[in-house]
Amino acid sequence: MKRQATAIWNGDIKEGNGTLSSKSGVLGQTPYSFKSRFEEGKGTNPEELIAAAHAGCFAMQLSAFLTEENFEPESLEAQGEVTFKEGKVTSSHITLSARIHDISKGKFDDLVQKAKNDCPISKLLDTQITVEARLI
Repeated sequence: MKRQATAIWNGDIKEGNGTLSSKSGVLGQTPYSFKSRFEEGKGTNPEELIAAAHAGCFAMQLSAFLTEENFEPESLEAQGEVTFKEGKVTSSHITLSARIHDISKGKFDDLVQKAKNDCPISKLLDTQITVEARLI
C-alpha cells in the first residue's frame, strides 16, 4: 500500500505560500504558509498534520488491540499535540478519552501503552511520545 500527497510552495519562506493536496482528495489545495506554521495564520501546517496522523493512527491501533482482546470500544477520542522547537519536532503527546464497557483500568492502561509503542506513526516519529489516557 502506498499513499500520496503533493506540496506546492511559491515564493520565499516569510512571504511565500503553498498548498497541500492528497490523492484521496481530502486535502485539496489546502493552504499553508509561514504564518500558519509559526504564527496563527489561516491554513494548516506539517506539524498539525503530523498531530492528526498520530492521533488517528493511535486510536485505530488501540481499537485493534481492544478488538483482539474481545473489548468493544464505544468511543475513542484521541487529541494529538506536536511540539516544534528550534527546527525539530521535540515531542508528540496524545490525550485520550475512551468509553469502553467492562474493561479494568489495568487492562486499559496496558493496551494504551501497547498502542503507543506499536502504532506505525509512533514508530515513524523520532521523538518523545507520551499518552495521557482516561476511561469515561
